[in-house]
Parts: sequence; C-alpha cells; structure tokens
Amino acid sequence: MAKNKVIGVIPSRYGAQRFPGKPLALIGGVPMIVRVVRQSRKAKRLTEVWVATDDKRIADVVEKAGARAVMTPPSLKSGTDRIAYAVRDQQVDIVVNIQGDEPVMAPQAIDAAVEVLEKDHRVLMSTVVIPLLDKKEWLDPNVVKAVLGSKGDVLYFSRAPIPHPRDGGMPKAYKHMGLYGYRPAWLQLMATLKPTPLELTETLEQLRAMENGVMIRAAIRKVESIAVDVPADVKKVERFLRKK
Repeated sequence: MAKNKVIGVIPSRYGAQRFPGKPLALIGGVPMIVRVVRQSRKAKRLTEVWVATDDKRIADVVEKAGARAVMTPPSLKSGTDRIAYAVRDQQVDIVVNIQGDEPVMAPQAIDAAVEVLEKDHRVLMSTVVIPLLDKKEWLDPNVVKAVLGSKGDVLYFSRAPIPHPRDGGMPKAYKHMGLYGYRPAWLQLMATLKPTPLELTETLEQLRAMENGVMIRAAIRKVESIAVDVPADVKKVERFLRKK
C-alpha cells in the first residue's frame, strides 16, 4: 500500500494581539517560526512541512531557513482558513495544522495526530492531548483543557478548569496541544463555515467543528509542550531548552 501524502502546515501571522511579531521572536537566537519548522521536520509521518503566512517578513525568514512559505491573502482571518487556502489545489491524504507558537512541540505528537486518522478512516479530524497534573496550569485560561469520551473522542474544549470536581481536589484532566489532523475535504468545508457561538465565546476555533457535528478524536501522549502566548513565555522556552 502506498504511503499517505501528509502535509504539515504552520499558519503564521505577524500581528498577534498579545504579542505582535511573535513568529520572529528570537528564542536562543533563533526565530520561533524556524524552531517550529525544525521540530516539525523531525516527525516521521509528514511528507512535507510548509508555512502559510500573509507577511513577507515571515516568508523571507522561513525561506532563508530552507523551508517552503506559501503566501495567503491578508483577508483570511484564521489559521484554518490559511491552511485550507495553502493546500486547496494539492492532492493530499492528510493535512496537519501545526501551531506556530509551540517551538518545542514533540515530533511524536505530530505523528500521533496522523496515526489517529490512519487507523480509522471514519474520523475527519484529530488532535493530541497531554495528561494535566499541575493545578496552576489547570486553572490558567491560557491553557486549553479537553474532556474525553471512552474512545478518545473529545466531548468539549474549554479555557475553564474542566472537568469540575464537585468534592474538590484535582480531577483527571488533559491539556490540549495546538495540533490538528484533517481529512482534506473536511478542512475545505470547515473553512467555509461561519464562526459558531461557542467558538466565539471561548475563542477556540476547534469548537466550530464540534458545533457542526464533527467529532474530534484525540491521541493521549506524555510529551512536552510550551505555548508562547505572551513575551514572558519566551524565557520559559529558553529555560526548557537549557535543561535539555
């Protein structure tokens, strides 16, 4: 059987509200977007890694690092829109959305998102979660939590600390990684759908899929992940890299 063609696409924009210029922020002297590309290329199940951006500064840095940058229209509002545009004419079996602000994402996590789709062809969209043991992280609205069903299908994503333990304590919880696998047809359809009420409330784009009846199946992996949401997070990543 022929190997699946799997394209990993990193959506990247310059004007992040909380951290303008974030993709080009230096982490140990290396632009963050370049670190994300390098980590992504270590994944065994990706055929290619692209960056989808509407900013020439980002494209120039990506191409200088030897990766492919696909320019997308500035009018596109979301990462999903940019990825769908980038791969719209491609003959591809699986598309992986790799967040551009997770510079130490484990390549095994990317492979896990692909494996979910390869194992069950009824699944249209996949993701990865990490067991969450730190109560401070669980309470942090910048950390997205996921609640899973018995088969690994996500019941809900939230910035709130879920599930809520009525009797107190720390529940069995999962931290969501910014990583998705898509069937190409579903990706293109999702990009045409309007933002949904829960998506707008939580500012979590994946809820658009769930509100339209598409279940997202999660792989559980014990891997490292540090999202860079604000400038102070750069130091967290640098400390992590020094320890490694």
